[in-house]
Amino acid sequence: MLLQNVSREEAKGDRVEHQMKICVFHVSEGHEGLSHADVSIVIKETEVLHICPSFAKASLLLMGIIYALNLSYPPKLKYTCEVFLKLFLELDVLKVSPKVQSLWKKLQCN
Repeated sequence: MLLQNVSREEAKGDRVEHQMKICVFHVSEGHEGLSHADVSIVIKETEVLHICPSFAKASLLLMGIIYALNLSYPPKLKYTCEVFLKLFLELDVLKVSPKVQSLWKKLQCN
């Protein structure tokens, strides 16, 4: 789940519904009117990482957390997470599901 442009209070209220998510909060800087994004990773109602500089870095760190803690993939993102970890990051490449093996073969042919 990706939440964008929400307040921290709204995100806290929504935490129970999702096991893992990345939240992007836009924070305004005072006098110069500049704004930046505060990206956070939430796993099982707990904010495990905050003040990450970008969504891309947060995504990569979430994949590392899933791998390091041996967490189960969210059911709707099972194959997406498996492709990231096993094909792109080349972790546990000996244990690949048939669907991901099929995708890998199709990618190699083109």
